[in-house]
Amino acid sequence: MTRLFAMAGYLYQSAAAIILIFAISHLLPAADYTNFSLALASSQLLCVLMFEWLQLAGLRFLAAAGEDEAARLRWSLFAAGLSSAAALVVVGSCASLASVLPAGIIALGLGISVLQGLTDLYFLSVRLSDRLGIASSLLAFRATTLLTGAAAGAAIWGTAEAALLGVGAGHALGLLTGLLAYRTPLERVPLRRVLADWKDFSRYGMLAAGASVIHLSVPVLLRFIIIGRLGATGAGAGFSIALDLLQRPFWVLNAAIHTVSYPDVVKDFERGTVMKSVQSARRMFEFMVCTTLVLLGGLIGFIPDAARILVPRESLDGFLTTAPVVAVFYFLHTHLQATVAVVPHLEKRATRLVVVAAGQLAIVAALALAATWAGLSPRQAVGCACLATLATILVALGPTLRFEAFPRWSLVVQALAAAALIGSLGAMPTEPAAWLAGKIMIAAIATAIVGWRGDFLMLARRG
Repeated sequence: MTRLFAMAGYLYQSAAAIILIFAISHLLPAADYTNFSLALASSQLLCVLMFEWLQLAGLRFLAAAGEDEAARLRWSLFAAGLSSAAALVVVGSCASLASVLPAGIIALGLGISVLQGLTDLYFLSVRLSDRLGIASSLLAFRATTLLTGAAAGAAIWGTAEAALLGVGAGHALGLLTGLLAYRTPLERVPLRRVLADWKDFSRYGMLAAGASVIHLSVPVLLRFIIIGRLGATGAGAGFSIALDLLQRPFWVLNAAIHTVSYPDVVKDFERGTVMKSVQSARRMFEFMVCTTLVLLGGLIGFIPDAARILVPRESLDGFLTTAPVVAVFYFLHTHLQATVAVVPHLEKRATRLVVVAAGQLAIVAALALAATWAGLSPRQAVGCACLATLATILVALGPTLRFEAFPRWSLVVQALAAAALIGSLGAMPTEPAAWLAGKIMIAAIATAIVGWRGDFLMLARRG
């Protein structure tokens, strides 16, 4: 039941993030929302740059560690986190001198990066202390504080700075609550041991995090390329809303599945037999591929209906034009970054991850720039990014194919059929209300069939 609760908690985070995007897009003018979106995306990139290596190293090393060893590793991990936070503040402050952005937005962006990185690191340590229920509750609580803080700031002052201040306050309150809710066991170790742990963390974690930074740079770069053409207009805000909105469901679903499944995959890989390791990875791949396929169909089928109610009128056309292809891009991007990378992570082949990520960034940048220079629409430019990401996936599949943890293709085909059915519901009218209820019922039945055929409910409950 704890794992089911964790999955529900991640779904709640996704819903809260979606509500936040719609709320901020209504509360802020289009130009302010564009600035808020760019600042938040940049802070996310900085957070990944400075803290992702510790997240990945902690997940890879703590998941397979014994209780005593884990307590020592946590001390080294938190020490490294505080050092990364200090380095981020110093380097970011110096780099901001050359920026044209207002000093207030820069300071808030740096603060958000530091608070989010430290909070994520602490929540990870709680999860890997066999406190999945507490970690899920803390994540859900933080999602609530982020929504409340950002919406309150935007509603009261109506500026990007106020909304960003609310985001920072939400992260700070989440971290404080986590420290009060559960103290992860720590064992102080001498500096020599800390430095040795940092060396192990960095040897794997920095390369793997470098790949994550590059992957995160892809949608950020795509945003700057297309917004550079559209400007701070309603169409630009609509495209920004699509990028902000549609990445969250895929990211949250991926994080939920990795949270409940990946630690067991690591343990089976390190301590189990080859057959058990392959079976564990195969179940995780089925879980990821099938659920994200159904999610993609749901986004294409239902987001346009919600957008006509929730997206500001001046941004609606830009959103509706680009939302379907942006959803496809994030579907492919998620699997390249998360699913295709599982086996290289298990084998600690972090250099390969960096090469794959750099290849995607280079191809996406080249095709997107060529598309905009050729006068293609934003939708067509994102379509080029989809093709580039798909090509990268095909090239990067080698280690996964050699591992032979193949999903059941019959199950994948069923999920694809369900996604196509749910996506086609977007062509149906939503008025009167009976039509909308019918669409929801059809989507729920198709989703339930895929979940039953894949045994995903039991997979989430397994230890």
